[in-house]
Amino acid sequence: MLSYKAPITDIKFLFEDVFDYYGHYGKHAEFSEATPDLVDAILQECAKFCENELLPLNQSGDKEGCTFDNGKVSTPKGFKAAYDMYVQGGWQSLSHPVEHGGQGLPPSLGMVKSEMMGTANWSWAMYPGLSHGAMNTVQTHGSDEQKELYLTRLTEGTWTGTMCLTEPQCGTDLGQVKTKAEPNGDGTYNITGTKIFISAGEHDLTDNIIHIVLARLPGAPAGTRGISLFIVPKIQVDQQGNLGEANNVTCGSIEDKMGIKASVTAVLNFDNAKGVLIGPENKGLECMFTFMNTARVGTALQGICASELAYQNSLIYAKERLSMRSLTGKKFPDQVADPIIVHPDVRKMLLTQKAFSEGGRAMIYYTAKIVDDIEMAKTEEERKAADDRLGFITPILKAFLTEVGLESANHGLQIFGGHGYIKEWGMEQIVRDTRISTLYEGTTGIQALDLLGRKILLTRGQALKGFTKEIMQFCKANSMLSNNPHKRQMNKFIWAMSKNVANWQQYSLRLAMKAKKDRDIVGSASVDYLMYSGYIVMGYFWALMAQSAYEKLAGDVENRDFYRSKIKTAEFYFERILPRTKSLSKMMMASPKTLMQLDEELLSFL
Repeated sequence: MLSYKAPITDIKFLFEDVFDYYGHYGKHAEFSEATPDLVDAILQECAKFCENELLPLNQSGDKEGCTFDNGKVSTPKGFKAAYDMYVQGGWQSLSHPVEHGGQGLPPSLGMVKSEMMGTANWSWAMYPGLSHGAMNTVQTHGSDEQKELYLTRLTEGTWTGTMCLTEPQCGTDLGQVKTKAEPNGDGTYNITGTKIFISAGEHDLTDNIIHIVLARLPGAPAGTRGISLFIVPKIQVDQQGNLGEANNVTCGSIEDKMGIKASVTAVLNFDNAKGVLIGPENKGLECMFTFMNTARVGTALQGICASELAYQNSLIYAKERLSMRSLTGKKFPDQVADPIIVHPDVRKMLLTQKAFSEGGRAMIYYTAKIVDDIEMAKTEEERKAADDRLGFITPILKAFLTEVGLESANHGLQIFGGHGYIKEWGMEQIVRDTRISTLYEGTTGIQALDLLGRKILLTRGQALKGFTKEIMQFCKANSMLSNNPHKRQMNKFIWAMSKNVANWQQYSLRLAMKAKKDRDIVGSASVDYLMYSGYIVMGYFWALMAQSAYEKLAGDVENRDFYRSKIKTAEFYFERILPRTKSLSKMMMASPKTLMQLDEELLSFL
C-alpha cells in the first residue's frame, strides 16, 4: 500500500527562504490576501484532502480503471465523491479571477495544490487539471460573453474542460488536422471530425464538459496557418448557462493503457456539433499555446510527483527491509541483517530520488513565480519579458523533469527488489503511470527541438543569455571575492556552476556554428542538449537551496537536520549527478553521420 505525506516543510522552505514568495506576492496588490497564515492554512487543508481522500483511491483506481458502455464512461469507485468534495471545498476556484467566481489567489499557489494532489493520485488529478488550461485559454482569448458563459462554471468545477488537438493521422504535426468547421451564419459553427487521446474527454464527474477544439474553416490555408480554435460543449447551453440538448459529441471508445488507468483517454467524434470561434480565424495554433504552456508545466509537475512518491515509499522500505551486512561491519548487530539503507548502492538511488524531487520542486516553484508575473503584468512589455523567460524554461521543465521523474520511479522499483514488481506495493504502478509523462504534451524529442531549434538557434541564444546571466550574478554574489560570510562553504558549488555555465554558453555557440553546415546536427544533438541543460539548471537551484540552508544554520533555527540534509543532498548532486553533463556534452557535439549513414533498407533486420 502506497503512503504519502505532503512535504510541507520543504514547500515552506522554498516559499520563505529560497524564493521569498511573500515579498513576491507583496509586489502585486491583487495577491495581498496571500499571507503566510492563509498560505499555511491552505497547505495544511490540502495535505489532509490529499492524504485522506485521494491517496486511498490511487491503487484501487488503477486496479478498477474506467469502464466504457455505449458511449458512457464511468470513473472508478470513489472518484466522483472525491471530486464533489474537491468542488465543495473550493479547490478548483483557488487561483482564478474573482470576477468569474474564483478566489483570486496567485497561480503559484494553485501549482502547489496541483503538486500535492498529483503526488497523491495523478490519475484523479488529471480531471480537474485539464480544466485549468481550458480556463486560461478562454480567459486570454475569449470574448466577454464567452467568459461570462463558460468561466464561472469551469471555475467552480461544476463543468470540466479539455483540449482536443490530436487526430488519428496526426499527433505533434498539427498541420495535418482535418476536423472541419462549417459556419451556420448565426455566429456558430458545425464541427465535424474525430479527435483521439483526449484526456478526461468523457466521464461521470460533471454534467458538462467544455472542449477546446482545433478545426479548419472552409478555404483556410493549408498547414498550421489555417487552423482555428473553437469552444464546443458536450451539452448545449443557452446564454444563461442552462443545459439543453446533447451536442453531437460522442465518445467512440476509451484507450486500454499501460498506466494512468483511472484517467479516461477518449476517442471523441464530433458530428455537426455546435461550437463557437475563440480568438481570430486561422490563429488557433497561436491561441492554443496558451493552453499548451499550461499543460506542459503541468506535465513537468508529474515528474516531480512521481519522484516524490517513489522516494517517500522507497525510504520507508529501505529502513525496514533487512538484507546482508554493511561492508564496513554490522550496523544493527541485534538484527538478523542490516536494513538495506546501509548499502551504498541503495543510498545512491535514494539520494538520486531525493535530489530530483526536491531539485525539481525548486525548478517548478521558480517557474510558478514567472507565471504569476505574466498574470499580473501591467504592460505588454512586462508580459512579454516574463513570457519569454517562461518560453525558455518550459521545454526543459517538461522534458527533463519527466525523464528524471521516470528514473526516480524506476529506482523505487529497484530498491524494492522483487517486491517492487508486485502490484500490491504500488511501485510498479508509479513506473507505469509516469511513463506517459515523457510522451504527452510533446515528447522529449519535440521539447528538445523546441529548446535547441527555436529558443536557442532562432533567437541567437538571447533567452539563454538572460538565464545564464542570472546564474552568474548568483555565483558572483557568493564567490570567494564577495562579502558573503558563507563563501568558503559555497565555493564548491560556485566553482562548478561557473564552469558549467561557461561551457553551456560555448557549446551552444558551437552547435549553432555546426548547424549552419549540417542541419541534422539540430536533431541529433537536441535531446542530449536538453538533458545537459536540465542538469545545469537543477544544479543552480541546488546551489540556491544550499546557500539558503547555510544562512538558516548560521542563526538560531529549529529543525537543523532539515537544513543539513539540504546541504548534503546538494553536495551529492554536484558530485554524483551534475557530472553527467560531461558525457552528454561529448554526445551532443558528435557528428550526426553515424545516425544517418544507414538507409532504410540497411536498417532492416530481414
